[in-house]
Amino acid sequence: MHQTMSRRAVVRVPAGPASIETVEVPVAEPGPAEIRVKIAAAAVNPVDLGVAGGVFHRLGMVHQPDHTGLGWDFAGTVDAAGADAGLEVGARVAGFVDGFDRDHGSHAEHLVVPVANVAVVPDPTDLVEAATVPLNATAAAQLVDLLGEAPGAARRLLVTGAAGAVGAYVAVLARDRGWQVTGMARAADEPFVRGLGADFTTEPGEGWDAVADAGALQEDALKAVRDGGRFIGVQPAARLPEMRGITVDVVFARPDGALLAGLLARVATGELPARVHAVTPLDEAAAAYRAMAEGGVRGRIVLVP
Repeated sequence: MHQTMSRRAVVRVPAGPASIETVEVPVAEPGPAEIRVKIAAAAVNPVDLGVAGGVFHRLGMVHQPDHTGLGWDFAGTVDAAGADAGLEVGARVAGFVDGFDRDHGSHAEHLVVPVANVAVVPDPTDLVEAATVPLNATAAAQLVDLLGEAPGAARRLLVTGAAGAVGAYVAVLARDRGWQVTGMARAADEPFVRGLGADFTTEPGEGWDAVADAGALQEDALKAVRDGGRFIGVQPAARLPEMRGITVDVVFARPDGALLAGLLARVATGELPARVHAVTPLDEAAAAYRAMAEGGVRGRIVLVP
């Protein structure tokens, strides 16, 4: 019997975009409560640059004997479903795979995932747009959950990196919890940040009741929090120490299909942005990673098999 093969982007010895290669592996079958997704689009995120560059290998978080898979976000169609999966073949879905120690990722033609980790993509949203949403919107929603409701009169929230993928979602979602949001970004991004319904600044300033550090400024952002305030970071491997009575948390995004379904519904209505910077063939993944590393990208570069 002929074994169907599937392409995926991997690194063997991670050394940045130049070390990315495409390999062919047998197509896997989904187990109980799993689905196999034929990937239509997969976004490139900063975390992917870290994996390809060996950051997480050096931290001792990756132990793959052969190669390490690349890619977290994906959107596509179900092309096989295990027992009790509850999704039909042909359903349009999106989601992300987490963790670093894996030989597979979403920068591929096929991916087997737990059905609980995906959400159905609403009809108005195309799959390239949907592929930009899961990791960043989920991270933002889980960050806002850590932040919680704005307490009493203490409601001034600074969001760093507010023009970036996570920051833009935080700026919108934090308002649901009663926060008065100011987004920090470069001057050129002011129209976009104000378009999210946030106030705007180019400097962190000081005295904020809370800072959501989506821009990963770390210490510089912590300084902007008032004594006794809140700080939430986005770099789990570099959690800041608590000082001046500031509560410090850090978000590490975990797949949550039910949460993602609600976020995709808000993307479909235009409440949350889905920004595609460029679309690149999967076989040119190295070029997409290089472009992402050069910076200045607004939205996501999306790989298409």
